[in-house]
Amino acid sequence: MKIAIIGAGNMGGAIARGLAQGTLVRAADIIVSNPSTGKLDALQADYPEMNVTTDNSVAVKNADIVILAVKPWLVDQVLGALRLDLRQIVASVAASVTFEQLVKSVGPEQTLFRLIPNTAISQLESMTLLSSRNADKEQERLMLDLFNELGMAILIPESQMAATTALTSCGIAYVLKYIQAAMQAGIELGIYPKDAQKMVAQSVKGAASLILNGDTHPSVEIDKVCTPGGMTIKGVNELDHEGFGSAVIKAMKACLK
Repeated sequence: MKIAIIGAGNMGGAIARGLAQGTLVRAADIIVSNPSTGKLDALQADYPEMNVTTDNSVAVKNADIVILAVKPWLVDQVLGALRLDLRQIVASVAASVTFEQLVKSVGPEQTLFRLIPNTAISQLESMTLLSSRNADKEQERLMLDLFNELGMAILIPESQMAATTALTSCGIAYVLKYIQAAMQAGIELGIYPKDAQKMVAQSVKGAASLILNGDTHPSVEIDKVCTPGGMTIKGVNELDHEGFGSAVIKAMKACLK
């Protein structure tokens, strides 16, 4: 299986590196295209067997999967210049570009996927959203398998893309905002910044692991640490009094306006 990635920016480069570290694709079967060579040179420095080019047409020529990792306003221009085979899967990472728009460039019969990773893909910890058009079950399974190696992947209807992007791609920023705020509290309480950062980040990672690895619910896990008259319940109540939950919900909904 050969994969072409058009665009070696933050997302394209992270996908290339992630796939090369997985078990399903060899680095030698990945080719990355970019208009400038700096980022391509960096990729090859990390993975000498990976193929690179500045010519998009060369990149897609023998590819089974073409991953388009360019800015949304470049999608039509890039796709319009390519000669794609109907056997090829085309996957777009451009969050705002719909299947309806992609079809105008590639035609109604092309097998299409929309991919929405988040920035944790660079750590192989992305929450990646996938939607498909004209794909069979085997192709959907293949794409899920590829991106599950870069974290976790879920197949959803395209109609849910905007809402789920708020939870995942935008949502990671809100989690980081919590980490930043908790760090600042730690510093005010006399903890060195680097120590506070590690403590809070590991606590967030641990909380996520409780949910992902156990048959549980946030409320259940919160109750476990809220002893009567204890420290935690005082903080939880303060968060509720200050509208923490409401602020998170408003932030998620604001993404869609």
